[in-house]
Amino acid sequence: MSYTVGAYGLESVVTRSLTPSSTGTHLRMEQSGFRPDQQQAHQGANCGCQGFFAAPEQVLARID
Repeated sequence: MSYTVGAYGLESVVTRSLTPSSTGTHLRMEQSGFRPDQQQAHQGANCGCQGFFAAPEQVLARID
């Protein structure tokens, strides 16, 4: 699944993929499109993603 994020002059693409593994499912998320002058945006996105991956069970529990 891929989608475009646009905010504060940043246009980036977020891609999430699920791959079967021997112990369940591997979730990979990648965000691309940051320019060299957007280090602060890159760091903010990196910190925000940590919260999502810290407790995926809680995030998934909210999905109907």
